[in-house]
Amino acid sequence: MSTQFTVSITGKSEGMKTEVAAGKHTLVLDEPESMGGKDAGADPLSTLLAALVSCKNVVINLVAKEMEFNLRGVEFKTDGNLDLRGLMGDPSVRTYFETVSLRVVLDTDEPAERIEELQIKSEARCPVFQTLKAANVELSTEWTKA
Repeated sequence: MSTQFTVSITGKSEGMKTEVAAGKHTLVLDEPESMGGKDAGADPLSTLLAALVSCKNVVINLVAKEMEFNLRGVEFKTDGNLDLRGLMGDPSVRTYFETVSLRVVLDTDEPAERIEELQIKSEARCPVFQTLKAANVELSTEWTKA
């Protein structure tokens, strides 16, 4: 069995709007009117944070199952900050997030030590989290119980 996995996406644009096909699913991404779009979908940066939350959810559930961790649900709150001067062409400013904060609220009766173990293992295995980390995005995470 191969351990390699390829993700393939196709896209078609109309102005700032992009329709993306991911397998049998279609996503619409756009910019708000203030950025020249028509606000027909979430912007790419919000979509990146949505990918982070979704990836974290998948990995948290995988790891929780492996740990026999009593997980009834997860809620997320995520914020990303960047300096728009980079996007607007200033070569001295990076064009991607400077900081991303992630709040994870678990519906569980597990003790703090098990939550910390779940956090460490999940963050180490989440491809989107690790991609942001490798890009030197300052990541701050807070994990709590509901």
